[in-house]
Amino acid sequence: MQDLAEHFDVVVIGGGAAGLMCAITAGQRGRRVALLEHGERVGKKIEISGGGRCNFTNLGATAANYLSERPEFCKSALARYSPWDFVAMVERHGIAYHEKTLGQQFCDGSAREIIAMLLAECAAAGVSVRCGVRVERVEKAERFRLETTRGAMTCDALVVATGGLSFAKLGATDFGHRLARQFGLRVTELRPGLVPLTFAQQDSALHTLSGLSLPVVARCGDAEFAEAMLFTHRGVSGPAVLQISSFWREGETVFFDLLAEPGASAVVLSARAMGRSLDAVLAERMPRRFVDAWCGRHALAKTLVHYKQREFDEVLGLLRAWPFRASGTEGYPKAEVTLGGVDTGELSSKTMESRRVPGLFFIGEVVDVTGWLGGYNFQWAWASGHAAGEAV
Repeated sequence: MQDLAEHFDVVVIGGGAAGLMCAITAGQRGRRVALLEHGERVGKKIEISGGGRCNFTNLGATAANYLSERPEFCKSALARYSPWDFVAMVERHGIAYHEKTLGQQFCDGSAREIIAMLLAECAAAGVSVRCGVRVERVEKAERFRLETTRGAMTCDALVVATGGLSFAKLGATDFGHRLARQFGLRVTELRPGLVPLTFAQQDSALHTLSGLSLPVVARCGDAEFAEAMLFTHRGVSGPAVLQISSFWREGETVFFDLLAEPGASAVVLSARAMGRSLDAVLAERMPRRFVDAWCGRHALAKTLVHYKQREFDEVLGLLRAWPFRASGTEGYPKAEVTLGGVDTGELSSKTMESRRVPGLFFIGEVVDVTGWLGGYNFQWAWASGHAAGEAV
C-alpha cells in the first residue's frame, strides 16, 4: 500500500529563533524544508524579548558566557556563526538597531522586524512554514515519520528546536526532552534560569521595597555580575539577580555588594572621620526607603565616629557582602530560560546531530547550553541552528 505521507528532506519542529535559522540555512542549501510550529505564529519568544525590541545578539559572545555540563561544546557553533554574521543579516534587511550596553544589540523599532526578516529569509529559501501543526508521534525506520494534526510526514533529517520549559503561556512544553528520551538520549537536570529569587521568611518584610532598584555586584560561588537589583513583592529581580540565579542552588547564599559604584567604599570610610551617620551617607547613593530598611536591620543608631572598630568593620563588611538567603525562585513562569537539556555528550558539536540516531538533530534551548542575560541565548540559537542547517 502506497504511503501517502508528504516527504521532505528536512523537517524542523519548532518555530523559534533556532528553528527558523536552521530552516533558512538548510533551505538556502537546496534542501526541501518544512518548519512546523504548534502555535498560531512563529517567533513568540522573539516578539516579547528585550521589552519588545529583541536583544538579538551580543557582540561579545564567547563560550565563557554559557552554562553547560560540557562548557566547551558550544565553541564550535559559536565560532562558525558569529554575532557579526547575524548583524549582517539585520543590516541587509535595513533594520535599524543600536547597542544598549555591554555588547547588547537591540532593534530601534520592534522585535517584529526580526521575525519578519526571518520569515522573508524562509520564503526566499523555499521553506514551507506551517503554523498550528502539532506533532503527535515520531518514529524512525529507514526515515523519520511524523504523525501530526495535519496529517503524516516523512523526512530524512529531523531537527528538534522546541525550546525549554520557560514561558508556558507562550506554548512551551517538554516535547523536545520527551523526544530525546524516546530515542535513548540523556537529558540533564532541568531547572529555571535567569529567574527572580524569592524572599525567605526572615526577609519577607522587604516586600515593602517593591519597585526600588539599585546597582550591586551579585555574587554566588565564583560567579559575579555588576548590574542592577530590583525589589519585587515576592523577592528580588533585575539583571544582577537574573544573572546570578543561573548559578544559584537551593540552600546557597547570594551576596550583594551594595558599595558597587566606584568610590562608594571610600565615601563610607571618610564619612566616619567627618562624624556623619551611615544612613545619611548611603541615602546620597541609594533610595532612601532602602537605606532606612537596611540600616534599621543592620546599623547601630549612632554616628559612624562612635562605632567601635569591630562594629564599623562588621557594618562595612555587610555593605560589601550583604547575604541574601533565597527561599527559592519564581519558577518557569517567570524564568527567561531553562537550564539543562539534551546532554551535549549525545550530540556532535559541529553538526548538532545525535551520535546515537543518524539524522536526528537538537538545537537551541532544548540543548544543555544556557547563555547569560543580554543576547547570548539568541546567539546560541542562531549559531546552533546554522550549524545544523549546514549539516542536514
